[in-house]
Amino acid sequence: MTEQKGKKDKKDEIYNNLLRKSNEARTIRKIVMIISLVVVLIVAGIALTGYLYIQSSLKPVSPGSKEMKKVEIPIGSSASSIGQILEKQGIIKSELIFKYYVKLNNETGFQAGTYDLSPSMTIDQIITNLKKGKVLKQAKLKFTIPEGLQLDEIAKIIAKHTDYDQAEILKKLDDPKYIKSLMEKYPHLLTDKLLEKDIKHPLEGYLFPATYSFYEEKPTLDQLVNKMLVKTNSIIAKYEDQMNKKKLTIHETLTMASLIEEEATEKADRHKISSIFYNRIKVGMPLQTDPTVLYSLGKHKERVTYKDTEVVSPYNTYQVKGLPPSPISNAGETSIEAAINPEKTDYLYFLAAKKTGKVYYSKSLQEHNKLKEKYITNVDND
Repeated sequence: MTEQKGKKDKKDEIYNNLLRKSNEARTIRKIVMIISLVVVLIVAGIALTGYLYIQSSLKPVSPGSKEMKKVEIPIGSSASSIGQILEKQGIIKSELIFKYYVKLNNETGFQAGTYDLSPSMTIDQIITNLKKGKVLKQAKLKFTIPEGLQLDEIAKIIAKHTDYDQAEILKKLDDPKYIKSLMEKYPHLLTDKLLEKDIKHPLEGYLFPATYSFYEEKPTLDQLVNKMLVKTNSIIAKYEDQMNKKKLTIHETLTMASLIEEEATEKADRHKISSIFYNRIKVGMPLQTDPTVLYSLGKHKERVTYKDTEVVSPYNTYQVKGLPPSPISNAGETSIEAAINPEKTDYLYFLAAKKTGKVYYSKSLQEHNKLKEKYITNVDND
């Protein structure tokens, strides 16, 4: 009897264990099902939210609006920069959605110009308008800022075409309060770097060289400056991915580009000059570029003397290694691109020969001095 009872108890224990495991398995399956359901609901919720966001972004900002806004699209604007302009003006809801909508629909052929656009327009209507390229009316004010100009020269051009005085313009462009207000408008382009103590002019190199048209009778100085900064922003946006890969900041890029712009001649290869500057930085050599000496002196001279190179200034690259604190002039797109993509060379020196008009590159000081003797010294003694 005792043996039979023991066998029965063992069977009951096995049965109870199986029953408990079965219950645990059912509980686990329920938990898994609940978690899976929650995950599905979360994913569905995210997808639905994304769908609704995209749908909303594709709709007009204000369907019933009768307001018309003048929107200028600069030459060479990308879909991304156009989207930024339209979003800032309140014509579309999302620059990002606009950019991808344009790409997915393979929309191209946008025309530069000033357009009359409304927040009540659909994205398709806006795209149609931008592809027609119809400028509203004749510009009331138009001026050109050439490449390689310093801020005081740009101020002089603005003064020539407006009622503003050159000194008045420079005072505003150097005003820390005004710079801070611009930094709020263009946080990606203008950083705290501009207000560091060694910076001579905060906006030096940031006002892009181009032809600017204005349709107001008397645009404010702020309008003039903003249009130039928008242009700079649109150019920089085209190279942002490349700059990120090279770990270059916008400030560094514009500073290097300004040196290339100042040193380059028509026949000079900006990419080779760019490589020389980067090669010098890499081996710890000073850049020793004459335009930085002239910028330090605040003068425009044909020739830099030995005494000039001794000027004490954070911009004097004969005395201070590395890049100067900020750009020394405004650079064109070609120089900006060269600053980002230097040619791969072993050159450390270059000189522009007056007699031949060519630019000669060398890897050693000895080779450079020979070229200098041949194309510079001998020519001067003739």
